[in-house]
This record gives sequence, C-alpha cells and structure tokens, in this order.
Amino acid sequence: MPRIGSHQVPARTLLLVGVDATAIVLPLIAARLILFPESTLQTLLTVGLWAKLALVTFVCGLSLYFNDLYEFRVVKSRSNLLVHMLRAIVGAGFALVLLYFLAPALSIGRGVTLAASLFIFVLLLSWRMSVSATNLLARGDERVLVLGTGEAGISLVRHIIGHPEYNMKVVGFLDELGQNIGKSLVNPCIVGATADLEEIVSREKIDRVVLSLKDRRGSTPVRELLNLKLAGIRVEEVHNCFERISGRIPLEHLSPSWLILSDGFRKSRVSLAAKRFVDIFVSAAILVLVSPLLPLIALAIYVESGGPIFFRQDRVGHRGQEFELLKFRSMVQDAEKHGPQWATKQDSRVTRVGRFIRKTRLDELPQLFNVLRGDMSLVGPRPERKYFCEMLVEKIPYFNLRHSIRPGLTGWAQVRFKYSASLDDARGKLELDLFYLKNLSLLVDLAILFETVKVVLLGRGAQ
Repeated sequence: MPRIGSHQVPARTLLLVGVDATAIVLPLIAARLILFPESTLQTLLTVGLWAKLALVTFVCGLSLYFNDLYEFRVVKSRSNLLVHMLRAIVGAGFALVLLYFLAPALSIGRGVTLAASLFIFVLLLSWRMSVSATNLLARGDERVLVLGTGEAGISLVRHIIGHPEYNMKVVGFLDELGQNIGKSLVNPCIVGATADLEEIVSREKIDRVVLSLKDRRGSTPVRELLNLKLAGIRVEEVHNCFERISGRIPLEHLSPSWLILSDGFRKSRVSLAAKRFVDIFVSAAILVLVSPLLPLIALAIYVESGGPIFFRQDRVGHRGQEFELLKFRSMVQDAEKHGPQWATKQDSRVTRVGRFIRKTRLDELPQLFNVLRGDMSLVGPRPERKYFCEMLVEKIPYFNLRHSIRPGLTGWAQVRFKYSASLDDARGKLELDLFYLKNLSLLVDLAILFETVKVVLLGRGAQ
C-alpha cells in the first residue's frame, strides 16, 4: 500500500484513481479510432501513442485532484459532485489546449481530446454517482477491535467514524476490568473484557486489534496477543494506528518512551544536505519567475496604506534561535499596538490588498530570502513568535520538538489544517508537525510541496 512517510494512502482512493484512469483512456482510444479510421491495432500499441495517452490521463488526474474529487468529505451531494466534476474537466481541457499549443507534437490527434471529453465527463460522473449510491467502496471493511478504554483509543474511533474512506469498521471496545460491558463510549460500545479477547476476536472475525489500555502494567494480555499475532491477526499500538491512517501523532497520553523507541526521527547528513540543496535551487527559481510581480505588490501596498512595504518580525527557528522573518505587509500599520495576538478569520486589521495577497499567498514570497539565507526551509513547521512559543511550551507537551529542524515556508500542518488561531489549533498543528519530524524525507517534502500548489491555487487556509 503506498505511503507518505508512515501515512497510508487509503485503498479506496487508489481504486478511484485506477477506475478514473480507465474512464479517461477508453474514450480517448475510441475517439482516436473514430476520427482516424486508418489507425490499426498496431498503431494503437505504439509507445508514443500510449505516452501521449498517459500525459492526458495525468493532466486530467491532476485536475480531478485539485478539484477535491479524491476528498470524500468535500464532495458529498450530487450537485456538489456535478459542479466539481465539470470544473475538473473544463480545467483539464484548458490545460491541454495550452500544452498542445506550446508543444503540438504531444497531441493525440486533431480533435481527439475534444471529442472524447464529453464521454470522459459522463463516465467519470456516472461512476462516482454509482459509488455514492451503492456505497460500493465501503464493502470489505477491515474489522477492528480496541483493547482498552483509554482516551487515545476513543479519539481514534471518533476519527475512524468520521473518515469512511479508511474502510475500517470498529466492532467495539474491551474494558480492562469487564465492569462496563454494554456502555457506549463513542458509537461502538464495550463488547467485553480483556479476558475475553481471543473469544471475541474469533466470534466477531476481527482483522486488527488496537491497544489502548489505560494502564499497561500487569493488565496487558501478552500471551493472548501473541497467539493472535501468530494466527495472522494484526496487532497495533493506538498511536501507531492513528499515525498510519491520519498522518498525525496524537498528544493524548503520548509518552516519552514511545517517542524514543518508535521508528523515525532520523536526520542523516545526506538527507539534510539534499533538503538544503532543494531549498536553494527551488527558492532561487521561484524568485526569478515571480520577480516581475514583486514591485507591483510593493506598489499596491504603498498606494493603499503607505509604508513600510515589508513586515519584519522576530521568530523562533532552528534550535530555538531567533531570526527576522520577512513578509509583504498585509495588515494596517501598528496592527499590534494592543499587544501580540493571533490572526483570526475576517481579521479587521487586514487591508484590502493584504486580504488579496494573503488569499493568494503572495505575502509569503519575501520568505524565500529567509530560505536562501538558511533561516528557514521550504518545508517544515511554521516559525512562531517567542511570546507564543513561551506560552505554548507551558501548555502543550513536546512543543519544543518542532524546533529540532529549520522552520518552513509551508509544512504538513499547513496543508492539512486550518489557519491556527487558538490553543486547540496549536495543539492540532503540533500533532501534524510531530508526524513530519518523525517521517522527514525528500519524498514527504515533495508531497507537501505538491499539496501546497493545490492549497495556493484554491486559496485555502489563508486569511
């Protein structure tokens, strides 16, 4: 199963991608045969044609992804599905027209893509509606039993219930003492005691047992778990399970021993050197590409609210060292005359130009100079102010761990979480930052940069 770090991509998503690719390729081949009847089977089997088909499929797949058609929680109603699908096909069409204009040799054949587009739209839409109507992808759910009634296990079950794409069905909990059988904790209830583990696993045809005991000392049924493991039943610790399916490490009852003994948190010199090389190369390339925009943004800020053009602020970086972060100013002058405060949704301090450059993330461009200087990386935890760091260290365990690497222009928390505006938000983002620290690699960085493009294009998470 493909993974991003230790985060597992749901099988449901992979099936959708596979069927979508088929629904794109078949109409293209049919249109090619109709418009070019002289095409023989031998022609269709050439590597060049299939490379062009793969290109169209890739562009269409990107458009489907950028239009949230692999986000099961976003596209729920039929009207939503129709709008997102239409937008995806039109977006892919414009991208392919531009591509064929710049490189005509990449075209499958004159008019083929246009002729196939209606059939692609109908096939993709009907397939998605069938999946929604029949709940097809929910079949074959993995049956899960939670051993123990710890808070981390309860949180995990809540998360699973809210994400049907995981294809997991929680059968219930096992109580440590067997005193609360029948009591509902979330939606699944307590179905037995830990002493009944093997009997319940057999009776309920359990595929995976997740350990979430309140106190493991003397209460862990080691022999029974070993028997289940040898019988082919998956046995997993609650934090590992949460990390695998959600891409975050929950702070609830997270122990130092788990952090010390778990896999990950490796920072080899080679990977850090490669990360730094990518930072310099990509930052320099982006600055060259956007250089015509920089004076225009500066002029717009100055015309609306005068100087200064840039916003400079000390932030806490690698190993707790402070550095001066640089951004285009998006708020009124003296925005914090009443003291430091988190930015909020619809913040009245944001100017009209500031609202636009925040929405498009253009205000972040000067931070590329921070990346070039080595204060920041392209990917990492977002740098926070010393005032907030001191407050959060006291209230959130392990908060200082995020300073073990350079802070980032974007990050795992930024592409998977809303704008941070409260203590609970900071806690949620730290859970995502810990996942990134544990799974630090170039592959994860590339996945985050790819997702950042989607966030920027759709204007999400910015205020």
